[in-house]
Amino acid sequence: MSIPARHTSARQSAAVPTSARQRQEGSRAGSPSRNPVKQAFLQMQSSAGNRATAAAVQRARSADKGKAPENGDASAGAKKKSYRDRIAGLLDRFKKNLEPIDTFIKGVQTPVNAGFTQQAAAAANEGLKHSAAASGTSAASGNLLTEASGAVVSGMDAYKNMKDAKTHETGAKHHTAQKKAKVKGADAVIAAAGSGSYSAAIAKEVTKVQKAADAAVASEASGIASASVGAIKGIRAAFRVGGAARKYRRVKELGDPHLVQPAALTRLNESYEQAEWAAAEAYVALDAYWDHEGEERLELVSEAIDAAWEAMGEVRDTAETIHRTERRWEGEADRLARAQEYAKKKQLTKIGKEAIGGAVGESTKAAAGVVTAVAAGTAGLASNPVGWGLAGAGAGLVLGVTLYKALRAATKRYEEKRHPERWAPEGETPADAASRGDSLKHALTFWKKVSKGERQAMAREIYALAAGPGIPGSGDTTPEMRESARSLLIALKAGPTDHRLDAEAWAQTLDDPGKTAGWISEIAEQLASG
Repeated sequence: MSIPARHTSARQSAAVPTSARQRQEGSRAGSPSRNPVKQAFLQMQSSAGNRATAAAVQRARSADKGKAPENGDASAGAKKKSYRDRIAGLLDRFKKNLEPIDTFIKGVQTPVNAGFTQQAAAAANEGLKHSAAASGTSAASGNLLTEASGAVVSGMDAYKNMKDAKTHETGAKHHTAQKKAKVKGADAVIAAAGSGSYSAAIAKEVTKVQKAADAAVASEASGIASASVGAIKGIRAAFRVGGAARKYRRVKELGDPHLVQPAALTRLNESYEQAEWAAAEAYVALDAYWDHEGEERLELVSEAIDAAWEAMGEVRDTAETIHRTERRWEGEADRLARAQEYAKKKQLTKIGKEAIGGAVGESTKAAAGVVTAVAAGTAGLASNPVGWGLAGAGAGLVLGVTLYKALRAATKRYEEKRHPERWAPEGETPADAASRGDSLKHALTFWKKVSKGERQAMAREIYALAAGPGIPGSGDTTPEMRESARSLLIALKAGPTDHRLDAEAWAQTLDDPGKTAGWISEIAEQLASG
């Protein structure tokens, strides 16, 4: 074990060494455990969880070392802001380092502990019961640490975004910051409630370890707290499912962009028909003059040939203009259609993740908490396996969604390094492709977000189509396609009402090069949210 891990061992929960002493005393009294393998497994879970948590703390500290402010003569306000940002960054890295441990605890260690607890109660195995309680204390402590740090980080993010929303009173940046402030604020409240639930879980496990008389009361309180938090998370997930479903319907109602007939193309077709009529009339005149008798015959024929040639030139030029317009319009329609399909796919994916991992998974865990509370209040139900089964099912659903999200994020990070040209901005020289090993290493940096992926590329596409003619690269967009792209923005909840602007002022922000970055960030955020 490394030296930093030994430094943190002094702050581990007192329940674990207490359990170890009790098992040693029980062993000396001649009452060895009926299943030493299970006890060893639970001890390993407990110590591994503590070591992993200590290592996460050390990694977060190491990542922040040596990052002193570069501007030494900055003002006091700037220094204060810098320190706050450094603290927020440290806590965020600390939380992200804890998240893999927390996922393992919730998806594996906690259900296994519940199973051993149920088996120990059914078999009246006091040694196994105490080992499971010690492991449960370690698990709940890890969960509490993650939830508490998450509450602090989310609270700081909410405060920062509230200030940003006040700074940008209107527009895309205002809406992005305001939405993040609401989401992070809700995250902070739920994380705080989760911290209280895990504190109750620690108290429950400690009473089991110490054979306290009020173990049933602690179990009942823990079950109620767990059920309440699970219900809150389930309700929130249900609201998110509803929001994503409404956004999906709005995007779907926009229809196929290919069915939009540009007015310019209609005018060109009318011009083409007129040019064809003029050419036909010129050829009729040519035939008439060719059969004409008289001295001016050659002069009339020459003029008729010039007129027919000019008329055919207009037909040819109009046909070429129509072809170029159709090709550009088809390309724009294809781009917008892809963006619409991507937006619908993102909403369907969000519906699935929130429904399975949130609405169903958390509700199942809430039901498990209710069963735990009822079982604690009824002495004869202490070994009832229903709570264990519900807890395991809920944890399995949440774990499955978490692993899916982690795998998807790792794949995107790999592509970001391995194939940087795939989603590189148009006109920008992509970075050199990294080796397979470096790409895999980047894929495993789970604390980093994807900055150049498909979502960001789709956001740039939508913005390029919706932007005004003053934005480079958007001047040739047909007015009809521009309106269709702006209808997509409104469907994605990035319209004038969302930005607290009237329609004209909102359109002006789409024609302002200084607001390009804010718009792209806003569109990317709305593509991912419900």
